[in-house]
Amino acid sequence: MSEEKNIVFPLEDIFGDRFGRYSKYIIQDRALPDVRDGLKPVQRRILYAMHVEGNTYNKPHRKSAKTVGVVIGNYHPHGDTSVYDAMVRMSQWWKQNAPLIDMQGNNGSIDNDPAAAMRYTEARLSDISAQLLKDIEKDTVSMAYTFDDTSLEPTVLPCRFPNLLVNGAKGIAAGYATEIPPHNLGEVIDAAIYRIRNKNCTVEDLMEFVKGPDFPTGGIVQGKEGILEAFKTGRGKCVVKSKTEIVENKNNKQIIVTEIPFEVVKSDLVRSIDQLIFDKKVDGIVEVRDESDKEVGLRIAIDLKKDVDANVILNYLMKQTSLQVNYNYNVIAISNKRPMLMSLTQMLDSYIEHQIDVDTRRTVFDLEKAKARLHIIEGLIIAINNLDDVIHLIRSSKDKAECKAKLQDKFGLSEKQSEAVVTMQLYRLSSTDVTLLKEEQNKLNDLCVELNSLLEDDKKMKKLIINELSEVKKLYSEERKSVIQDEVDDLVIDKMAMVSKEEVMVSISKKGYCKRSSMKSYSASEGVLPATKENDIIVSTVKAMTTDVLLLFTNKGNFLYIPVFELNEGKWKDEGMHINNIVTLTSEEFIVSTLLVKDFKKDISIVMVSRNGVIKKTSLEEFVVQRYTKPIKCMGLKSDDALVGAGYSDGDSEIVVISEIGNALRYHESGVPLLGLKSSGVKAVSDVSKTGHLVGSVVLTNESTRLIYLVTDKGGSKVINPRNINLTLRTNKATAVYKCFKSDPHKTVAIGFVNDSKKVQALTNKNELIEVDVSERAQPFDKNMRGELNLKDKELVVNVSNFEVNCVDSSTPTYQVETEHFTIERKEKEEPEENDSKEDKYEKVSILDLLGDDF
Repeated sequence: MSEEKNIVFPLEDIFGDRFGRYSKYIIQDRALPDVRDGLKPVQRRILYAMHVEGNTYNKPHRKSAKTVGVVIGNYHPHGDTSVYDAMVRMSQWWKQNAPLIDMQGNNGSIDNDPAAAMRYTEARLSDISAQLLKDIEKDTVSMAYTFDDTSLEPTVLPCRFPNLLVNGAKGIAAGYATEIPPHNLGEVIDAAIYRIRNKNCTVEDLMEFVKGPDFPTGGIVQGKEGILEAFKTGRGKCVVKSKTEIVENKNNKQIIVTEIPFEVVKSDLVRSIDQLIFDKKVDGIVEVRDESDKEVGLRIAIDLKKDVDANVILNYLMKQTSLQVNYNYNVIAISNKRPMLMSLTQMLDSYIEHQIDVDTRRTVFDLEKAKARLHIIEGLIIAINNLDDVIHLIRSSKDKAECKAKLQDKFGLSEKQSEAVVTMQLYRLSSTDVTLLKEEQNKLNDLCVELNSLLEDDKKMKKLIINELSEVKKLYSEERKSVIQDEVDDLVIDKMAMVSKEEVMVSISKKGYCKRSSMKSYSASEGVLPATKENDIIVSTVKAMTTDVLLLFTNKGNFLYIPVFELNEGKWKDEGMHINNIVTLTSEEFIVSTLLVKDFKKDISIVMVSRNGVIKKTSLEEFVVQRYTKPIKCMGLKSDDALVGAGYSDGDSEIVVISEIGNALRYHESGVPLLGLKSSGVKAVSDVSKTGHLVGSVVLTNESTRLIYLVTDKGGSKVINPRNINLTLRTNKATAVYKCFKSDPHKTVAIGFVNDSKKVQALTNKNELIEVDVSERAQPFDKNMRGELNLKDKELVVNVSNFEVNCVDSSTPTYQVETEHFTIERKEKEEPEENDSKEDKYEKVSILDLLGDDF
């Protein structure tokens, strides 16, 4: 028994070596195309195998399975699926400008339908494939042994046109990926010819010929700068749009799509548009249909309502679906056995260099063949000129070998010449054949001179290449399919124009779980509130239109701008989705107030109050934003402060703020300066250390008679009339609105208006939701506060909600009130942030506010 040998290597070295070998193989021999012929190894082997088998364009089709078997057995020892898939792709007109294989049968579709099995389809080389393989038998390319060393295969094809640019390529290797779009054959050949004639031309010069990509599916390509960047560096981006037409009929409008972007699956595109209609993301589309057939070609019809703006709908679809896509150049190909990021000039230079090599090798082959034939003809002419002696010599010889030896000795013939003489047929001894041989000799002499001149003169060789390219262009050139436009269209979308106007119910929780539900779902719930997560509570529920906007104010002094139609639709009893799918909200940020806006009126202001006794007023107009993917600052707060309330004022409103120990202050809104979004504000109370931290605020609009409720941490509740609180200045002393025993202290948790149901919901620290009745009449301020909710031991109320949402619409009244206090301008103490508008730098304040408490 032989002794075992254990070879010890570090794991890192083993993995490095094995993965290095694997990566080298994948890069060089699997996934990336060669810059010279634009083919991956499997594609090259398929074409060569079909060429060897005589499965060419001018012969009948053969079963695809036979070709796949030959390729696997002789050249490509991999799975039959990978070979057949590559074969199918080379036959699909919507993937390549110049299909290299002519397949008969089901070879898939632009809807991403799979091709029929290889046993059902038949294939042969296409007409243009002959240009890839032309003269391959003349030693024009290097050959290498196949995987089993039984035969030879080409390492590259002669390739009579720049296939890499014409058909493009796509592949993923280890550490490398390539994405090269197809281009127009005629344009590419013109650029190659120009490059041959002008070695020092620039990319800009070449773009006079190659305008940009030319996709087999057509479309509109936008972005000349991106294409120029791609041609210069190998990387760049352009936009590919569908070709569309807006048709106005008697009863409706239609968007007709006749061309789609490259590699977009038509069925998926139609499905995505239909999904937008189903999800009610866009209003105005009646139906989308795929009307494509063999006669009309590709055609997608999108029926619209007669009164909608078709251009707005089209722009929305361009942005939300694959009607418009970005295409990114990543031109990586194998050059000199190495993957390289290549510019347009490098690709053309590599191709031209390959063609010079191919034509040089072919010229040498033809020259050697001509010389060999000339050598034979010279021997035959000698033999015919000495015919009698040759016949006598042959008849006197014992065998062929002796005959050849005598011919070589007497007439000075070579081995090959003597062989030709002894094997020559008798009919060729006529005088006519002697004349033909001399004519052929003259032609071969001329040919040798011509071939030698080609090898010696670079200009003649380049001219030959130009002539060959021109011939290919003449045979196979087609009109450009894709339209090139210099600039990328800026798609401006009015989302509101896309929204289907519908009445819905909206629910918002403190932790940011929101949804909209149909009125049908809401009615079926019979008044049951939506479910919530642990330690969460519904902050507000409101009936709204999908075209309305919600302003959600958070404890961090931010607001969220949420169009109602952006909310996910769900059943009323469900929890809903977190607001993070629209606006990014941190775990420490929660909703404290909600405002529904139907009309951002000029004379409406938002009043905001913080826990540490800061108040500010900002015009509602400033809350209109275009981008709302993150919270927007609406009040500058210190690190230990938090926003506790926000409401709207109409120009003649009164503000009531209440602290945690039950101190309340009521003053007119004219005492609060109008500030910009990012400003900090002014004092809401004279001394928060005396009044206690504020827990909330309410805004009493003109002639409001509503009552407000207070709920304390120990389960106490009280209803008061806010008009009974003295109307004073911000700097005056606060009024106590309830009392409590020293042995049973209460802290106010929340305040708000008594709603129509006269019930609010309290959340405790034990995650219990308790209904609180606030239906009593207004109570006097000197009444003691007592716990009435039967809380458990150490259970405290931490949050309260009355679900009510203030609404601003076109009917909301506004007032212009002239105050007796004159105003002056002063610069804020805090420097405005960098993005503040100029209007934010100054605030208008009352002279009484400047004097402060001492006045």
